[in-house]
Amino acid sequence: MSRIGKAIITVPAGVTITENNGVVTVKGPKGELTQTLTEGITLEQKDGELTVNRPSDSKQHKALHGLYRALINNMVVGTSEGFENKLELVGVGYRASHSGQKLELALGFSHGILLELPAEVKVDTLTEKGKNPIITLSSHDKQLLGMVTAKIRSFRKPEPYKGKGVRFVGENVRRKAGKSA
Repeated sequence: MSRIGKAIITVPAGVTITENNGVVTVKGPKGELTQTLTEGITLEQKDGELTVNRPSDSKQHKALHGLYRALINNMVVGTSEGFENKLELVGVGYRASHSGQKLELALGFSHGILLELPAEVKVDTLTEKGKNPIITLSSHDKQLLGMVTAKIRSFRKPEPYKGKGVRFVGENVRRKAGKSA
């Protein structure tokens, strides 16, 4: 059996999970998420614990077993606690500001970058004198949050010579030596 697939999902208080015609809906204090299941994958819920079961030991079912268990677990954690990503802008003149769901970035290009964020993603920017600006993104949907974070990071990835760019807080960027004279 799949190591990830056979792990039990503990459902915290305030989170309800319903399955209807192969569609799983998870409702919690932070929001509501849905996921369509492949035919044959079933859920078994009792005493605040959820188990994902597969119909056979075929390669396809084994792969989907762990996948759906991980997706449903992320939905449970997201609707109860939420997820958060922090990005740091490293570089002279790099700035970030937000107004509502619009994020404005100055990343050393001749023009500023204006990004409209989805309604499910909350944004906060922090700029302190002498420190790099920090963008904090939070959401109940881990998949959407990862896509938005990757989009922001793709505007200016950290480069290996000076280390400038958009990086995760605490990320270690591998540095290279420059030209030897």
